[in-house]
Amino acid sequence: MSAGGEHLKDEGTPRQVVLAGGIAGLVSRFCIAPLDVVKIRLQLQIHSLSDPASHHNIQGPVYKGTFSTLRSILKHEGITALWKGNIPAELMYITYGATQFTTYRTVTHLLQTHSPRPLPPPLESFLAGATAGGLATATTYPLDLLRTRFAAAGPDRIYSSLATSIRDIVQHEGARGLFRGCSAAIAQIVPYMGLFFATYESLRPIVGSGGWGGSGDAVAGVVASVLAKTGVFPLDLVRKRLQVQGPTRGLYVHRNIPEYRGVGATIAVIVRTQGVRGLYRGLVVSLVKAAPASAVTMWTYEMALKQLREMGIADT
Repeated sequence: MSAGGEHLKDEGTPRQVVLAGGIAGLVSRFCIAPLDVVKIRLQLQIHSLSDPASHHNIQGPVYKGTFSTLRSILKHEGITALWKGNIPAELMYITYGATQFTTYRTVTHLLQTHSPRPLPPPLESFLAGATAGGLATATTYPLDLLRTRFAAAGPDRIYSSLATSIRDIVQHEGARGLFRGCSAAIAQIVPYMGLFFATYESLRPIVGSGGWGGSGDAVAGVVASVLAKTGVFPLDLVRKRLQVQGPTRGLYVHRNIPEYRGVGATIAVIVRTQGVRGLYRGLVVSLVKAAPASAVTMWTYEMALKQLREMGIADT
């Protein structure tokens, strides 16, 4: 019970929250991995889709939408290519999910028990969500970068293994190479997670947590994710462009990725050369991915936490 006598959100022990968050991240990542690969490929494509003349002298595929990209990957790289980068991504999602939900629960508890006066629920959720997202992003960022680089590779492998990729990046780019684009990620995730959790917690009482299998949580997760994702998408694209910078920049499936330096400069170059629409490459598949990913994440988290509590697992 909080100081005001209201029940705290995300009930469960810290260990149960960690386990439930990790399970949610693991399941969600595996389900949406193919769409994630498609999104990354589209975000890294710089030539115009409406101007065939711009396709001349391009080394690499020309993708023209989600289904076209899926067909091209299946045809030239095989079905396993849709899960490229899945190992670092799974590690990232497990760690991210556990860190995010633990931090969200902790910050929510602190705000409810130590604030001089009760905060409005949307503001409380925004602050807890933004803090949780920022900390989880910074903690798992090297895995996010590795996921992008593996997914961006075409039929020719750039790194032979996860361990090799880390060693090569540190050797040729320094430890800072593992954090290329991190500033864009932090700038993106803080408002994204804040908006996500604020919308999610506001919608849950409206749609309810009842229905088949607690489907209300999934509906709230879908709506919250779509709204938040659209608002911060340009920063997500910038992050991907910065993550593939370095000595391997010309080796990915798109051979013509320009050299970018910094978040602001990258945005300026994209707008100047590709227009404002260039900042939204891959938005459609991103939204298609965001809906099931968030629905699966929140539904799995709520169900896993419920089962852990009922079975008394990690209840100390």
